[in-house]
Amino acid sequence: MSLSFAALRAECAALIRRPLFREGVVDAVPMAIGIAAWGLVAGVAMAKSGMGVPLAILMSIIVYAGSAQIASLPLIAAGAPMWVVWAMTLCVSLRFMAFSFHYRPYFAHLPRRQRVALSFLMGDSSFALFIRRFPEASPGPRYQDYFLGGALVTFGVWQVTIIAGILMGHGIPAAWNLGFAGTMALLALTCTQLRNPVTWLAAAVAACAAVAAYALPLKLNIIVAIAAAVAVGVLADRATVPRGGPKP
Repeated sequence: MSLSFAALRAECAALIRRPLFREGVVDAVPMAIGIAAWGLVAGVAMAKSGMGVPLAILMSIIVYAGSAQIASLPLIAAGAPMWVVWAMTLCVSLRFMAFSFHYRPYFAHLPRRQRVALSFLMGDSSFALFIRRFPEASPGPRYQDYFLGGALVTFGVWQVTIIAGILMGHGIPAAWNLGFAGTMALLALTCTQLRNPVTWLAAAVAACAAVAAYALPLKLNIIVAIAAAVAVGVLADRATVPRGGPKP
């Protein structure tokens, strides 16, 4: 056991000395303030939902997805069936599947165990940093070093701030209405992903669908909105594919 710990410590020391790891850390630091604010708001929302402190901390560590946590809290508090909570979490987290497809050319050569470990650390900010730094995959760079540099900063800041929010949540007056602040933070995060007319159209359709289906029980209007946005994306993708191939 001591040998394995020594080997792990040596590997961590070697990782810290690698240039791409340090570059990932430096690039992720400016985003830490926004991540910290979002984590604090999410932690307070979890505390205000009535979930016990140990369970809330456990959920934060094993789920590690702020939007999914915030979206599932009203369902858990309302006593919704487990399948509804799982469906909601799955729909909100579908973007990580898209992230995985983008990461595949960079990490396909790694052992499966290592890819699974890296997938747990995926996040919106780390994905944005990675794609900006490496628009295309090419042989040679240790992409996992840069990924780990940014992802570990994000993970550490998130866990510290969300746990702080959970612990302080019951001491914050309800009049501050930080639950609404969490909704606004999630909305701001969504707006940063709207980069072209198709994404704006999908967001507008999703918003209309959520309002139209608001009367559905157990917050099912959110699932309806997600389905509507996905449908818009699929239709837009098909519309951009030329039919019959190029003309002579």
